[in-house]
Amino acid sequence: MRERIRKLAFFVIAGTAGFLTDAGTLHLLITHTAVGPYIARIFSIALAMFVTWQINRTATFSRSGRSTTDEGIRYAFVGILGAVLNYAVYASLIFLLPGLQPVAAVVAASLAAMGFSYFGYSRFVFGEK
Repeated sequence: MRERIRKLAFFVIAGTAGFLTDAGTLHLLITHTAVGPYIARIFSIALAMFVTWQINRTATFSRSGRSTTDEGIRYAFVGILGAVLNYAVYASLIFLLPGLQPVAAVVAASLAAMGFSYFGYSRFVFGEK
């Protein structure tokens, strides 16, 4: 039980770091470049995914025992599915609520993808072989 709480705490830390990276990058790209909110989000998600992978691999779940290639492919697969879910929620909110601030949509989208990601990473990527 204690180990599960530790993993969940580090997953939340990784998610928080990913969220801050995602939202900060999104804000910087929207306000300081000609990139719009849809394209900017692709870049912000990619950078956030790299940040969370580093934390999840070293602190949350530890290395899987699989080859780095296999682990990387599995991580990318779950990460991409989570990012698609995240982006779909984000884009839907921006489309349906045009006055909504993009960063607020990131909050909702990130929360929607968090449960999926934890399950996928803990079972499919870093779980037992």
